[in-house]
Amino acid sequence: MPLPEPVPREPVHSREIQCRGYRRADGLWDIEGRLVDTKAYPFTNAFRGEIPSGEPLHAMWLRLTVDDELVVRDVVAVTDAGPYAVCPAITPAFATLKGVRIGPGWRREVLGRLGGVKGCTHLVELLWPLATAAYQTVYPILARERPAVAQDRPPVHLDSCHALARDGDVVRRHHPRWYNGPLREEDGSAGGG
Repeated sequence: MPLPEPVPREPVHSREIQCRGYRRADGLWDIEGRLVDTKAYPFTNAFRGEIPSGEPLHAMWLRLTVDDELVVRDVVAVTDAGPYAVCPAITPAFATLKGVRIGPGWRREVLGRLGGVKGCTHLVELLWPLATAAYQTVYPILARERPAVAQDRPPVHLDSCHALARDGDVVRRHHPRWYNGPLREEDGSAGGG
């Protein structure tokens, strides 16, 4: 269902973020993202001069290479367009993410290594949807290819949103071992992870 019809308006700014996940021949995974910011009007930039409507003010790429455990094995960052000549100079700093696992604490690690003057605001922002794309790329394939093994811990995605609340119907139906909501007649008993 689309958003409701807005009041009359005119476009001003557009940010496009695209993420893609790939399985590599060497057993690793590439998670790539691109961020592009454009304006709907021409403007003057001190470094680049006149920037026409629709030409990117920011155009940046990130590639995270991760293993099956979502540990970052390599990082490549590229700035094709930025508002200042110095913008591309920070891209090598993103290699400090090598060895970091995408999972609990990811944001804290990223901001500790690349926050503020240690990184680029836009490339750091691109890491948030890339982390989600990594989960969406790797885990469904591994779950399909590896036999299900009883886990002593609940799946990491439980309690990550309202639909996956441990006391909710989705968890009751799909992860009954970890369901902790009220008993229902059709259940017979509660979960209890």
